[in-house]
Amino acid sequence: EQARRSALSGWLHTYNHHRQHSAIGRNVPFSRLTNVPGQYS
Repeated sequence: EQARRSALSGWLHTYNHHRQHSAIGRNVPFSRLTNVPGQYS
């Protein structure tokens, strides 16, 4: 179970922070994030 969680965590990080997505203009999903806690104006 721990190995599965660790592998998923690493995959999700790569998918959201490093892999470009064509649907959002070849940007990474994290670059589109606007509702980070503590970042409200």
